[in-house]
Amino acid sequence: MKDFKGKVAIITGGAGGIGFGLAQKCVKEGMRVVLADIEAPALKDAELKLKSAGADVLAVRTDVSILEEVETLARKTLDAFGGVHLLFNNAGVAVGVQRAKTLWEETFNDWQWVVGVNIWGVVHGVKVFLPIMLRQKAPGHVVNTSSVGGLMSGTELGTYKLTKAAVVMLSETLYLQLKERGEPIGVTVACPAGVRSRLNDAERNRPIRWKNPPEKRPLTAKQAALYKFFSEMNETAMPPAQFADRVFQAIEKDQLFLLSHPEMNPRVRQRCQDILHQRNPTAPGFE
Repeated sequence: MKDFKGKVAIITGGAGGIGFGLAQKCVKEGMRVVLADIEAPALKDAELKLKSAGADVLAVRTDVSILEEVETLARKTLDAFGGVHLLFNNAGVAVGVQRAKTLWEETFNDWQWVVGVNIWGVVHGVKVFLPIMLRQKAPGHVVNTSSVGGLMSGTELGTYKLTKAAVVMLSETLYLQLKERGEPIGVTVACPAGVRSRLNDAERNRPIRWKNPPEKRPLTAKQAALYKFFSEMNETAMPPAQFADRVFQAIEKDQLFLLSHPEMNPRVRQRCQDILHQRNPTAPGFE
């Protein structure tokens, strides 16, 4: 897909971070934009910012883990703009940034929340919007936001990383299936490392139905160090606008895999080599 002017883009998790950076890029390309996010005040603010820049924007509060809400998003999009050309399945959450835990220590609420947003959110986006895009018989593109964490070994953020690994395989399979059928829809799986966002504060958007009881134990030294590391990294990370430029370059080249930070490639390569040589995994720390 190379012609963006006048086309329609849907961005989940569009009220901030990577999502809002993508929205700003879409506006610069002359697209009409649909912002979807669970955080209503931030969504309204993002909508006003884009409209003040002259953009044609629709904002729809959406919990992507709930199929009916994604279906409502689709209906409102078609009512407003009549079609869909770019689908950004970008919404994502993480537990363990503020209080790192092992997989067996994560609560069922943790699992339900992270899997619901990070996997089911992408599944719902594909199931609801891709048939619409295919019926249009026009060039389009799906961008699924994964993470370089979904490609590497490690001990931190287990639930987050396993969901992001699932997004990689979903995207790769989708890409091959669309190519096999000769459809004009491309797929990119974006695997960012450090891009400025509020992922380390994702708990602010956890639905009541999946909240944990208040944690009374103090942070361990490792938990405190991990939180400090991610907080400081977020302050110096790549600006969302820069990452959005790279995403659009990948769209134009019909590029499936997009890794934002070449300095992380050795860790990805290490995992691939461990698998190919049937070695036990190497798990470097977060330092």
